[in-house]
Amino acid sequence: MATLAKTNPDPETRTLTFTDDGTCPNNADLPVVLVRGAVHSDAGEEAIRALYERNGWHETWTATVFDYQHYHPDAHEALTVARGWADLQIGGPSGEILRVDAGDAMVLPAGTGHCRMDQSRDFQICGAYPADQPHGTVIRAPEEREEAHVAEIAALSRPDTDPIFGPGGPLTIHWGRSGGAQP
Repeated sequence: MATLAKTNPDPETRTLTFTDDGTCPNNADLPVVLVRGAVHSDAGEEAIRALYERNGWHETWTATVFDYQHYHPDAHEALTVARGWADLQIGGPSGEILRVDAGDAMVLPAGTGHCRMDQSRDFQICGAYPADQPHGTVIRAPEEREEAHVAEIAALSRPDTDPIFGPGGPLTIHWGRSGGAQP
């Protein structure tokens, strides 16, 4: 069994909110939660995925981020950089470009546009989804966007746990589920 990634007891947390830009619906109700240095930079993908699973997130994977604008209407998505760095555009084509490094984690609420703009040769990122949501359906934006996605996004539940820190972690605080309590 993989060892668990060591989490940072005092992480730098930032939230970003994006509204519908006509390309990606984004999610005006829930912010992107970005946690710099959430796990030790050499934690590795097995330890990160084990941490996700321990905190109730499933369908874990290790890969990269697609180099085209896309979003998931049916799932929130946790992402943690396992190796290297990448410049990710979050919030669709009019969103913000963020440099993320090994150990940085974020949760993208359903509907949030994202795209890889650049990366190091060794870039590797781990992903997961809340236990009650499927592996996120990939919607290319704007080609595959449908108005029905907006209602699908709004109907999704909020996770009970932060994928890295568990109950009471930054995600549950910023999404109104602190300590697993109902909003």
